[in-house]
Amino acid sequence: MAIQGEKILEEAKAFSSENLKNVIGKLEEVETKQVQRSLEVPLYWRMERIEARNFIDFYAMDDSNSSVLLDLAKWWRELNFKEKLSFSRDRLMEIYFWATGLSFEPQYAKCRICFTKYACLATVVDDIYDIYGSLEELECFTKAVIRWDVKAVQELPEYMRVMFSAILDFTNELAQQTLKDHGLDVLPYIKEQWAILCRAHITEARWFYGGQIPTFDEYIKNAWNSIGSLGGLVLVCFVEADSIVHQFPNCLKDSQLFYWSSLITRLSNDLGTPKAEMEREDIPKAVQSYTIEKGVSEEKARNHVKDLISNSWKKINEEILDSRFSRVIVNLSKNMAQTAQCIYQHGDGVGTSTGVTKDCIVSSILRPIPI
Repeated sequence: MAIQGEKILEEAKAFSSENLKNVIGKLEEVETKQVQRSLEVPLYWRMERIEARNFIDFYAMDDSNSSVLLDLAKWWRELNFKEKLSFSRDRLMEIYFWATGLSFEPQYAKCRICFTKYACLATVVDDIYDIYGSLEELECFTKAVIRWDVKAVQELPEYMRVMFSAILDFTNELAQQTLKDHGLDVLPYIKEQWAILCRAHITEARWFYGGQIPTFDEYIKNAWNSIGSLGGLVLVCFVEADSIVHQFPNCLKDSQLFYWSSLITRLSNDLGTPKAEMEREDIPKAVQSYTIEKGVSEEKARNHVKDLISNSWKKINEEILDSRFSRVIVNLSKNMAQTAQCIYQHGDGVGTSTGVTKDCIVSSILRPIPI
């Protein structure tokens, strides 16, 4: 909960951490696991959904999850990306798990649906830029998205036309629903988020094809956008726009919460997935960029990235203390960061949902708690 300059809390953190490490061998098994979890990732940084499972013996699972998942599965199947964009990742369940981390309460089912659809599409966009499209094709796709030029899209390869069509349908659906429910014309802002995402991706593509290694600062300046969480946060705000209608659109521009939350998401992703990314000859991520630029070991680079995550949490805490921000924006930003650390704590929880991530998905979504 600390913010910048609170030395007493920093000292308290160091003192408690050291003492907890010293008593681990003297505790019962259950207590030991709780202490180890706290030392790995502080409770405040963790995804609330998972913590509910860990600390509540009897927790009534919301039955709406089943119907929501069925609707999402139908939507995803109708897109037919498995056939039309066979190179892309199919991560519907993992992304829905992420959505439950943003807003798991029953009344926020629409938020989970919106985020899942956006993130599934954004993941495929990421695959187009990272593993499939040529630079020339990617440049044309980026221009078409930025200009929202349907005619220009017709000149693109088939797989890109399929992608843009899916983006267009989702965007129009969300914009029309927000106008109907809240009286807000958010279409330009949704378009802007797709443009931000594609600009960030094409920047990385140019680095890759040009053999350029960005500096650490250059990488971070772009990568907090390319991770895609900013678009997810902004779009989910539109679903629950009642609380921001009087602050719209300034509430989306004034807050640094989205930046710090997205930065934590990016850095957590980079800590969890660098080896997988490097195996496919991607551009250097945060750890590698810092290692190359500063000439330090990977361990020191990883520690630096972890320090940046810790500092970002302090920045989030500072922003939360500013009461002018909507509670929706505060909670979404905090929950995004918590969920990212949960997803990537033990590796790439989206790219390869095995082990801990699979257990979390099963325990929090698929396997109800007996009552």
